[in-house]
This record gives sequence, structure tokens and C-alpha cells, in this order.
Amino acid sequence: MFLPIVFTAYWLIPAKHRNLFLLIASYYFYFSYNPWFLLLLIGTSGLDFYLAKAISKTEQLAKRKTLLILSIVSNIGVLFVFKYLVFFYNSFGQLLNSEFSILNSFIIPAGLSFYTFQSISYTIDVYRNKYKADDNLKDFLLYVSFFPHMVAGPIVRHHTLMPQLKTTHFFRDIEWGNASKLIIWGFFKKMVIADNIAYLVNPVFNDLPNDFNSVEFIIIGVLFLIQLYTDFSGYSDIAIGVAKLFKINLNINWKRPLLSKSVTEYWQRHHISLTSWFKEYVYISIGGNRVSAPKWAFNILIVFLLSGLWHGANFTFIIWGLLNALFYLLEHFTTQQKFKIPGFIKWIYTLFFVSIFFIAFRANTVADLGFIYQQIFIHFNVTDGLHHLLALNDRLFFVALFFMLAILFIKEIQEEYTFIKSSNFKEKYFVPAFYITALCLIFCLGNFNANSFIYFQF
Repeated sequence: MFLPIVFTAYWLIPAKHRNLFLLIASYYFYFSYNPWFLLLLIGTSGLDFYLAKAISKTEQLAKRKTLLILSIVSNIGVLFVFKYLVFFYNSFGQLLNSEFSILNSFIIPAGLSFYTFQSISYTIDVYRNKYKADDNLKDFLLYVSFFPHMVAGPIVRHHTLMPQLKTTHFFRDIEWGNASKLIIWGFFKKMVIADNIAYLVNPVFNDLPNDFNSVEFIIIGVLFLIQLYTDFSGYSDIAIGVAKLFKINLNINWKRPLLSKSVTEYWQRHHISLTSWFKEYVYISIGGNRVSAPKWAFNILIVFLLSGLWHGANFTFIIWGLLNALFYLLEHFTTQQKFKIPGFIKWIYTLFFVSIFFIAFRANTVADLGFIYQQIFIHFNVTDGLHHLLALNDRLFFVALFFMLAILFIKEIQEEYTFIKSSNFKEKYFVPAFYITALCLIFCLGNFNANSFIYFQF
């Protein structure tokens, strides 16, 4: 109900009132999740707006730094309280063996990590004199809270979104075809692939230790990697498609990471908006590659560690970040040897190890992670077959899932290598038929249990 009503009203009201209407609609969208957290969203973004204004108006370096630090501390402070306070409190309490009461996790406001990072980037860019803080409050609040990207990205930069918010758009210019294709494909990836894979993945991770064997854990790791990709990139496709209905173009957030041929390449294609954020505001700020080799390696380690912590307050996320950092560094130093390895082998290597890393991302506890890694690397056994995994669902389910995965990979390989050249027949008949088929498959095979997107928890 929300999108058709907002879309219709947006294009019917005068252009000068559209941003205000879209801001109110975005706030209502967030309000429907948790009314109290709307106050947090308004408070943090409003504070950053006025701090950026103050930074822009003064030339005193000390005052500018103080205002910037205040912006960063306020945003990181909110993140710490909601995402990390319980984790650090419990961890230090257990480490000191003191008598203390273990706290449960707080409810994390939806999209907290996304909109705080977006606000921080604005004040840092103003501090760096990348642009003046000459926006009005209404437009800035909309820049932070525009509902398609607010709760799970992509993390949008000021210079890409704000000019679009200040431009008068016309209904006749809507890219109906591109918007429809992105939305349909996003729902296909989420409801048909990701949510059905969850039927296999969730029981394995939620019922440890169990009697699954080495090969089954490896397959589950690969399936979770695909689930995470289709779930999150599915959301990004839907968000980008919905934004196009308001003539807003959001950043591309994924570039077929499952086809990567190294861990390094995977991180150039995976969650691009977050990776680029860490690169510009953390990696470059601490020296980047303009330092000695040991310091550069330390910088890479810090970035991946912070990326792990950004995803959640759990030692499993820290392990996930450190594993990625280790292989990123190993690849950097070994590729200088100019080894010639077939592309298919490099793809298998990447798919295997990235899947192994993401087992740490998905595991509920360090103990669960240790159990799985023991089964894979210490007690490896290929003789037990897949009978435990196959028992989770009937065979028809596996046939349908395999067919859906084939569609996913064929489409991504086509986009990567363009085996079918562009032609009038392809654009006029084949492409529409493909998306109509995908839409039908959503209703035939989609999971309609209203499963939340995985990244809503971050």
C-alpha cells in the first residue's frame, strides 16, 4: 500500500513540495518500524546538519576539528550503545571473572549503521572542503532518510544524491523498463533463491553440534554465500528500482561477486558502497598505501577488522574480518610472483575460501564455528555422502533450487561476458520474456513468509 500511495501523491503534488512530502513519507516508513527510533534518526542527522554548517562557516582549524570530532563521536557513540555496549560489557566481565549480570542485546534501530555512516561522510567531506554545507535542513534530512536506501543501503554519498534531490523531475522521464527489471529481479533473488536456501542453511547453523559431515558443511557454506548475496543484492536491486520511480539514481552496490577469481577481486565487487566508504574514510585517513609495507599491511588489517565489527558485535564477525584480511595480504604478496593459474581454478579457489570465511559470518557462536572448522579441516571425510543434508527437504525442492541457481548464474555470466550479443530481437522479445518468466516464478516458487532481509540487523 505504501509505495503506490507515495508514488502517486509524489507526482501529483507541485514540484516545490515534493521533497518535503518524500521526507514525511520516509519518516512514516521508519516510524512504522519503531516510533521511538525515528527520534534517534532525526536527532543524529539534525545534529550533523548543524555541525556541518558550523564547520563550513569557520576557518579556525582547531574549531573545525572540534566540531568534526563531535559529529564522529555522537554517531559512533550511538552505534556503540546500541550495537556494542552489551558485547564489550559481557566480554570484559567474563575476562575479569568478576561477578556480573550478563546483559541481553538491545534492539538495534533499523539501518543504524547505514544512516550514521552516511551522516559521518557528509561532515568529513565538509571538513575536507569538498563542498560547502549550503543545503537546507529539509533536503539534508531527506538525503539521509530517503526510504528506499535508508534501512539497508546502498550507502549514498552527498555529491551523488543531493544534486538529484535539488533537480526538478518529470513524470514522463521515468525509466519504467529499468525500474521494473530491477524490482522483479530483486524480488526473484530474495524470495525464490535466498529465502528457499534458508530452509537448508538455518537448520544446520541453529542446531549445532549435529551430525553433518565435512562435505555437507562445505556445501552449506557455499549455499550461505549465495543466500547472503541474493538476499542483500536483491534488496539493493529493489531499492535502486524503487528510487528510479522517483527519478533518483542510487549507486550500484554489487558487481557479480560470485564470479570473482580472487579474494581481492571479491572485495572490489561485494557491497561496493560500504567498501568504498571504508577505503575513503578509514584506509586513506590512516595512510593507505603511502606508507611502508608493514604499516600498509597493518592498515589493511584495521580496515577488515572494523568491517567485521561493523557487521555485528560478536567474535565471529571479528574472525571473519581477520580471515579476509589474511588472504587479502597473502594474495597481494604472492601475485607478485606472477603465477599462471587457469581462471576456472582461481574461481573455485575464491568460491571455496570466501564460503569458508562466511561460515564465520553466519555461525552463532565461536564454539559453533570451531566445531564446523574442525569437521572441515581436521576430521575431513568424503565417504559419508549427503544423506543428512538431503533429509532436510524432498528431492523436488533440490531440483527446483538447482534450476533457480542455474538461472542466477547464467544471467550473471551473460552480464559479465555478453555471450548473447545485443540485438533488436533480444531487447524486444527475449528480455521482456525473461522478466515475465521471473515474475511468474516468484509467485510459483517464492517464499511468501515475509522473511526479513539479512542486512536489516546491521
